[in-house]
Amino acid sequence: MIENDRENSHVSNFELLWNEMDQKYSFFQYKNVDWDSVYHVTRPLIDDSLADQEFFDILAGMLYSLRDGHVNLYSDFDRSRSFEWYSGHPENFSGMVQARYLGHDFRVTGPFMTQVIDSIGYVYCSSFSDEFSERDIDMVIEQFHDLRGVIFDIRNNSGGLSSTSKRIASRFSDHPRLVSFTLYKTGPGHGDFSEPQPNYLLPRGIRQFTGPVAVLSNRRVYSAANDFVLNMQTLPHVVIIGDQTGGGGGTPYDYELNNGWRCRFPRTQTLTLDGYNIEGGILPDIKVNMSRSHERQLIDTIIETAITWIDSQSR
Repeated sequence: MIENDRENSHVSNFELLWNEMDQKYSFFQYKNVDWDSVYHVTRPLIDDSLADQEFFDILAGMLYSLRDGHVNLYSDFDRSRSFEWYSGHPENFSGMVQARYLGHDFRVTGPFMTQVIDSIGYVYCSSFSDEFSERDIDMVIEQFHDLRGVIFDIRNNSGGLSSTSKRIASRFSDHPRLVSFTLYKTGPGHGDFSEPQPNYLLPRGIRQFTGPVAVLSNRRVYSAANDFVLNMQTLPHVVIIGDQTGGGGGTPYDYELNNGWRCRFPRTQTLTLDGYNIEGGILPDIKVNMSRSHERQLIDTIIETAITWIDSQSR
């Protein structure tokens, strides 16, 4: 066997992946994962005679032990993934029920679907991956600027670009605020991190909305959407209503194995101002689940709670 074949063997790629994760993954201690134990369980399963799909499935199983939606293995025939961040929890969202609130005359401005409900602005944003212009968010803020409040619904938003979520949050910021801290992986030890680095939210755009804002969340809110909740929760005129978010508080990093497969995993941690790690999700200010009896009547319990809260702020 020539040297290049040995470097591209299943055994060498397993060792490469395990070691890369061991030295750079952010959450071994937070998740209480014994990565050495995972090695001893997985290594005997690796043999260079395995078919590529079999080898892929073994590596995917090893990574699945981390219970992390930001950990993925990519090949030209498959992608590993974990849904631990929302599986087994109430969905707390129904598109059919939401359609009643949006009506037939809602606006579509970039990634935003908007409607006015009893002098309250309603915005739904399903992803922070979609491109939008400054003009898009300017139009939304302008549409709502003189209303009693805004409901910003991001339920089932699994993320996208943190820069996008922060650009949107900045349109609700009244003045510059310290909102969180980031820890960066700095060494091979599982606890080797930088000192906390501050993150600020600055007002942006020609106008900001600083009236009452209710952000609606559920367990399928993840990654950049989780960051959005974090940023918005620091603002005094904002309340988070619904369920705990799914989490995803680390910035993903890509690494390529010798066989061309790529692994994505986080190398940072994000902390709130009081030191809470948001990897496991952010608790709402007002916890409420959708009522099944309400849902059958096309009533969204979470939206109704937001309307009631904004009413209470308008008195």
